[in-house]
Formats: sequence, C-alpha cells, structure tokens
Amino acid sequence: MVENKEEFESIRQMHTVLSLHYLEEMKQSEIAVRLNLSTSKVNRLIAQGKRMGMVKIVIESPYQPLVDMEKGLVASTNLASAIVTPAVAGNPHTNLQQVGRAAANHLLETIRDGDVIAITGGKAVSAMVQNLNPDQSFDVKVVPLTGGVQGKYYTDVNHLATQLAERLGGTAMLLHAPLFAESREQRDMLMEMGSIKEVLDLARNASVAVVGVGSIRTPGSSYFDLHPGPNPGRQLLLEGGVTGEFLAHLILRDGSVADYPLNSRIVALSPSELAQCPVTIGVASGEEKVEPICAALAGHLFNSLIVDEQTAAAVLENIREERHVA
Repeated sequence: MVENKEEFESIRQMHTVLSLHYLEEMKQSEIAVRLNLSTSKVNRLIAQGKRMGMVKIVIESPYQPLVDMEKGLVASTNLASAIVTPAVAGNPHTNLQQVGRAAANHLLETIRDGDVIAITGGKAVSAMVQNLNPDQSFDVKVVPLTGGVQGKYYTDVNHLATQLAERLGGTAMLLHAPLFAESREQRDMLMEMGSIKEVLDLARNASVAVVGVGSIRTPGSSYFDLHPGPNPGRQLLLEGGVTGEFLAHLILRDGSVADYPLNSRIVALSPSELAQCPVTIGVASGEEKVEPICAALAGHLFNSLIVDEQTAAAVLENIREERHVA
C-alpha cells in the first residue's frame, strides 16, 4: 500500500519509464523527450527501479529442453559447462556435424592469443575443425596430445592439428611418432626424444584441450581404427570391465586406466597428465559413446562437454540409473 500521493507518483513515473525502456525498447534519450525529463533522471529512475525489484528479466530459449539438459549435466557431474545440440533421429552424420559446429564456436569463445591448444584425433574433433570459421586470426599454438595413425582423416592427429592451426591463423607443432610403439621400452625411448618431448611438454601445459572419447562396443568403433595389427577381442575387453577409450588409453567404468598391456605402449599424454589443463572440452556424438562419456565423467577427465541431445539424454538416464543402484 502506497503511503502518500508523492510516493505513488514517484512509483508511477518509475513504472512508466521502465515500461517504455524494457517493453517498448525506447532509448533513454527518447524517454526523456517523451516524458519531458532529463536523460540523467531517466537513468536514475531505471537504476532505482531495478534496485527495488521492479524489473524481472526472463530469458527463454526456443530450445529450452536442450538448455534443461545442459543444466542437468552440469548439476549431476563435475562439469563446469555443457552444450547440447539438436539431433535428427536416424541421421548420425548430421548430428556429428551439429556437435562439430557447436564445438567450433565454443572453442572460438574460449581461446585467447598466446594459448596452447592440445587436441586428439577422432571424428568429433575432425568435425569441429571442419566447421571452424573464425572472424579473426589468433596467435595460438596447436599441438597433438597423442602420436598418430596414418590412413584415415580423423586418426591422423598431426593433420588435424595443422588444419586447426591454419584455420585459426596460428602455428602447429607436430608429434612425429606412432600412436603405439612396438614395446614399452620403445615407447619410453620415444617419449624421451627431444622433438617428441618438446611437443608433449607443451601439451602438458596447454591452456585448452579438445578431446574425443572412443567406444569399443561396436565393430566400427574408433578404437579399432587406432589399433595396430589384429584387433583385440572386443568381448574380452568388455568382460574385463573396459568401457571406452580416452587419449587412446582403454578406460574402466570409473574412468581409470585399465590394466591392459597395450596401454603401456601408447605414445601420448596419460589421462592423469591432462587433468591439470584448465579447460578440457570433450566432444562426442552417438549412442555408442554414452558409456565412454559416462566413464570419462566419472573419472573427471574433462570439465566441458559438447554432445547431441540423443546422446545427452542417454547419458543423463545412465547417471540416474547409476545413482538409483547406488
């Protein structure tokens, strides 16, 4: 209840100014002319109205269900941020490209001049690189997190690093080593070679990392594109508790590295070494990536996640089921 006429008139004038400014989108100078007030008084009335709680701004997205999924992922994990993209049922290529575009935009919003960007190979990381169209150049350095595998555009991490650097206007330092050494001893020797150690040291201190996560559940899974020689028995890996692949390391359900011989031959940073990176962006799309994503989230292997809505929904359902069982 307004106590006196003077207060009522003050509130009424404030309400009029706020309505013209926020609802009719008039500039403060235009309101001043309309109401025969000074621009400074209009500014004061707007500021006072906001302090009094007369202004309530509600921003709604036409993709509100996706926003809700993003909030759900952040609330139920240790993620600092999540981006969920629209999905087209039965069209995995389109969904992957949507994730790639979102990852490209997120990277451009994140990086700054002087940053070191470390990346893995993978279809999702490749989609990000292909969808990158910056409006400016960035003085950045791009380095691989792993050795490479020749033969497919998305497994050759040196090629992806070069493309990413070119698109950003930066430079790339390449890791001239295979992803898998022939033995643990050879792997240790390679990791200590000057040119390889220099690149991996840069990767260890990267400002931003963009990483894929691999599945082992289906015959066409990306991990088997990386594996040298005969593929390991998929069923044997699953029975041993292996859930997915991260930085080419086979990981268990809790995100820890599996005790599997091939893991000791990988020329790459280990997942634990990447943990010190301030911004690690995980990008993935597809039903087969749900369990690997959940494992990576359980192990806190990235702090930002970009996925399509179908994958996000399945990840959230998986997390809910895990908590219900627990």
